[in-house]
Amino acid sequence: MIKNLGQKDCIELLRNKYIGRLAYMVGKIPFVAPITYYFLDIENDGGIISYSLEGHKIDAMRKNRYVSLQVDEIESMDHWKSVLVHGEFEELHQIDAKHLLHEFSQGVKDLINRNPNKDVQFIHEFSSKLGAEGSSPIVYRINILEITGKQREG
Repeated sequence: MIKNLGQKDCIELLRNKYIGRLAYMVGKIPFVAPITYYFLDIENDGGIISYSLEGHKIDAMRKNRYVSLQVDEIESMDHWKSVLVHGEFEELHQIDAKHLLHEFSQGVKDLINRNPNKDVQFIHEFSSKLGAEGSSPIVYRINILEITGKQREG
């Protein structure tokens, strides 16, 4: 049976994951890309923090700020949870960007350390690309407009 997730359960799933799929628009064409993210609690102004190098995704979000993020927890075909966040892209600059990038890094590291049996080799690959070609990362927040979720059990 599929049922709606309550707001508390949606936030709990977002808080305990760090990989999601970001949907954004380029003209009339939707694109979806995997991202590493960190969920900021409401006490910290809320939102989703992530980063990227200059390119297709950042250009698109600068032109159309409305995005979605889907985060899943899938145990089997009959046992899963999925959360969908609708929000607005906000590019961060200078001290805000530096502070939130640090919070992002520490938060994702803490999540990874909670489960030492996970293979997280790819996190290093994401991070190593940030220094490529001397580019600085674009740090951004997704300001949350709406959170919904579904789950299936049995």
